[in-house]
Amino acid sequence: MMPSLSSASAGFASARALGPGLLLTGTIALASQFVSSRYGGPVMLYAILFGIAFNFLHEDEKCAAGIEFGAKRILQLGVVLLGAAVTFGEIADLGFATAFLVVSAVASTIGVGWIVGRLGGLSSAHSVLSAGAVAICGASAAMAIASVLPRDENSERNLVLTVVGVTSLSTIAMILYPSFTHYLELSDLGAGVYLGATIHDVAQVIGAGYIVSDEAGAVAAVVKLLRVTLLAPAIFVIAILFSKSASGAGGPDSGAVGRAFPIFLFGFAAVMIANSIGLLPDGFRDFLNSASQWCLVIAVSALGVKTSLKEVFGLGPAPFAVMGLQTIYLAVFVAVATIAFASALPG
Repeated sequence: MMPSLSSASAGFASARALGPGLLLTGTIALASQFVSSRYGGPVMLYAILFGIAFNFLHEDEKCAAGIEFGAKRILQLGVVLLGAAVTFGEIADLGFATAFLVVSAVASTIGVGWIVGRLGGLSSAHSVLSAGAVAICGASAAMAIASVLPRDENSERNLVLTVVGVTSLSTIAMILYPSFTHYLELSDLGAGVYLGATIHDVAQVIGAGYIVSDEAGAVAAVVKLLRVTLLAPAIFVIAILFSKSASGAGGPDSGAVGRAFPIFLFGFAAVMIANSIGLLPDGFRDFLNSASQWCLVIAVSALGVKTSLKEVFGLGPAPFAVMGLQTIYLAVFVAVATIAFASALPG
């Protein structure tokens, strides 16, 4: 009986410590979702901006533990649940050529994006963070990649800059890219491939796809989810590279402490496999997808609370310029590949 009482007491104490901060970030997430659904616009950007408005509570001892929990553990849970968004069968239906195009676009954008970032004066970690967010899945990728990068005094500021930048660029792309696919004279299926392979966030991909047609929207969504599945191997490689560089005297950002490989990625893989072999009923899969979105919005809200505007704009325009160039590279790469290999792609 005594161990049970002790465990219950510890759990209650933990809930009391986390409660105020989680209530704050959860309320911000609800407000962000309401504004986004009522008036339009990206929910992640609202979450960041609303969170920044409550930055004064970050140092409050009553809220600090819950805010930290939201920014780390709830983020990890959200990434795990992303595995319910796609199956191997859906990816196989795209064909080898489409899969090769997407993998090549993601890999080259991260590589070229890192070079662009370094030339633009960004740290090695910030360059990879920015390039990975552009290449894979926007704000979700930024938060997941940040969890394995070396930590320093600028890590959270860099993450906020990346989330704000990639979300804003994704919204611009949603507006401009459908017209660009018409200019390239792509079929509806080809337009779906292009939009899914280039726009950063899932919601904006779907929005842009259905601007073209229902067929383009469906293809764009599946192509985008293929990019989401590349998040796990990308993080795996990034974690290994930065663990080695942090432990070496001559590595980038050598003063930073390396991060251990994130175990939660195995959870992502397990959920994706379960979804692929039919272990997740449709209703439960929809629930997991919704839960993943909410977890990520709460995590972004917590990140916003931890950030001050002074820190965000301390680096000037360089991070946004770098991200813009990374986005242009991805758009041009996929456009050239889509035209060059049009006969092998859907359409």
